[in-house]
Amino acid sequence: MHKHILIPTDGSDLSEQAVNYGVALAKAVSAKVTAITVSTPFHVFAADPDMLTDTPESYKKRMTTIATKYLGQAKDAAAEASVSCDTVHVENEHPFQVIIDTAKTKGCDLIVMASHGRRGISAILLGSETVKVLTHSTIPVLVYRGSSPTLFHPNFAAS
Repeated sequence: MHKHILIPTDGSDLSEQAVNYGVALAKAVSAKVTAITVSTPFHVFAADPDMLTDTPESYKKRMTTIATKYLGQAKDAAAEASVSCDTVHVENEHPFQVIIDTAKTKGCDLIVMASHGRRGISAILLGSETVKVLTHSTIPVLVYRGSSPTLFHPNFAAS
């Protein structure tokens, strides 16, 4: 069964539920977890209103504070369940790639992550890091969508 589970978090309620699910799964199979959050780098020209009022230094400080909060929630959930938990915060343009790379370098054998289930034009415009992880990962991914987690295994995916 699984020995090391990577759990990405973006701090949303659904992501927090996925963290709790991943930690519970880790406890059930005696696995350890690594929680990860990815911040996008500061851009001088940005569409994100938060970046327009920040300096690079204040943006980095704010992102570190936010990441510490998100990862602290995961660490607390793991501690409460007596599950070993490491945390990783990375700044990168492509969160999906960092998630996959971290899973590989940490030796994770499962990724548990939330999907907000966006459909239609919002899915096209906003994209989905979960879909990108599913598309590019060679490591099995369990997608948490509220009460119905779904396991996607790359070796059994339809071509």
